[in-house]
Amino acid sequence: MNYFLPIHNILRWAVLLFGLWTVVTAITAVASKRNYTGKDNKASLLFMIFCDIQLLIGLVLYFNNSWFDALKTNAKAVMTDSAQRFFAVEHALMMIIAWLLVHIGRSMVKRADNDAKKNKRSLIFFGLALLLILAMIPWPFRTGIGRQWFPQF
Repeated sequence: MNYFLPIHNILRWAVLLFGLWTVVTAITAVASKRNYTGKDNKASLLFMIFCDIQLLIGLVLYFNNSWFDALKTNAKAVMTDSAQRFFAVEHALMMIIAWLLVHIGRSMVKRADNDAKKNKRSLIFFGLALLLILAMIPWPFRTGIGRQWFPQF
C-alpha cells in the first residue's frame, strides 16, 4: 500500500497548526508592538520545516500518481476536467507558491533591522502563505476534489 497520501494528509494538520501558531503570534506582536522573540522565530521555523516535509511528500505523490504524466500527455483534457486540473496544476502550483512565501518570509524576517519590521513581515509573508494553503487544501466539503479529514490506513 502507498502510505505517502495518508502521511501527506496527516502532515497537513501539522502545517496548519504551526502556520496558525506563527500567524497568531505575528498578529499579537504587531497589535501589541512587542519585541520579536525566540518563540516567534521557533514558530516560523517549525512552520517552514513542516512545509518542507509536506512539499517533498507532495512532489513524490505528484510524480508517482500520474498527475504529471496526464498533464504531459494530454494537457487539454486535464485542463477541461476541474478535478484533474486542481491536482495537476492548481494545488501543486499554489502550494509551491505558499512554500516560497514561507522561505522568503523567513529570510526577510531575519534581514529586518528592528522588531516592528520583523513582526510585520512575519504577518504578511506567513499570513499569505497560510491563506494560500487553506484555500488549496482539498477539504472534504469541496465537491469533486474533497479528501477525508483523516486518512484511512
